[in-house]
Amino acid sequence: MAAARSVPGPPCARLSEYDAMDTDAATTLLVVNLGTPEAPTAPAVRRYLAEFLGDPRVVSIPAILWKPLLHGLILPLRGPRSAANYAKVWLPEGSPLMVYTRRLAERMQAAIPEWKVLPAMRYGEPALRRLLRDLRQEGVRRLVILPLYPQYSTTTTASVADVVAAETQGMDVTLIEDYSVDPAWVEAMAATIRSHRQQGGSGRHLLFSFHGLPQRVADNGDPYPQRCVASAEAIAASAGLEPGQWSMAYQSRFGRERWLEPSTQGELDRLAAAGVREVDVVCPGFAVDCIETLEEVALGLAEHFESKGGQLRYIPCLNDAPEHAAALARLVRCAAGKVE
Repeated sequence: MAAARSVPGPPCARLSEYDAMDTDAATTLLVVNLGTPEAPTAPAVRRYLAEFLGDPRVVSIPAILWKPLLHGLILPLRGPRSAANYAKVWLPEGSPLMVYTRRLAERMQAAIPEWKVLPAMRYGEPALRRLLRDLRQEGVRRLVILPLYPQYSTTTTASVADVVAAETQGMDVTLIEDYSVDPAWVEAMAATIRSHRQQGGSGRHLLFSFHGLPQRVADNGDPYPQRCVASAEAIAASAGLEPGQWSMAYQSRFGRERWLEPSTQGELDRLAAAGVREVDVVCPGFAVDCIETLEEVALGLAEHFESKGGQLRYIPCLNDAPEHAAALARLVRCAAGKVE
């Protein structure tokens, strides 16, 4: 990959700097999300999970041990169960993650008309690897890559970087690795929290729920937990919340090993035991809504908290909100301008 540049954090300190950057009309921007099955069916889910869970960045168990377990036990058992969960939240246009990612890319295209903006998926379609190969064959020389993971992790952003490095020889590439405390994104998150709390009551406890990570990965140096804490603190401060008005936790555990603590369900149980009856949950680690936010949190954890005598209100992801597209457009413009 020629002249590759990784931007490890917010490339501009002040919002006013974003709009002052000149951009290159020959630039193509890829907005990359995790991925999704093509349909809420067991075969489609198994194909997707086979690619996702087969990535050594996601599961670092040696392939000789992991692959037989994955294909012989996990996929046959998890495929039908996951398909049923996808069916609960599937939209008429398709998977929520795909629908909202596509809409977000379209809004960003309108905000950056001089660039070509395309959605891509690390797993599934439209496949990041194939898109990169197509762009190289078309003669595209300048790329900006925005993984839609606000908080850097070796299990997500680094996996995108692996594919980008392998497929962009001879291209000028800027990879934005993290925007966990980017001012425009933080303010967009804070604004949606303020809006929902104004509508539903400001006395509710706010719980930040981030996707979980095995503790082993964090112990090996992955900075993801620190990035999540930084995001939560920045958003809470921007939203005007005092320390006692919010907390944070980690969801979406898989397997039997120890994961980051506290778990979101465990934190909800703690709040219920402390007499908290009204909780708002927001998921700043997800750019757009997906099965983990809609089925796991808005449906499953809401039902669980209700069984404890409480009421959980889910605050949707920023999705394709104009403020979200504007914040990310400023982010990528700044990244491009800073490296020219």
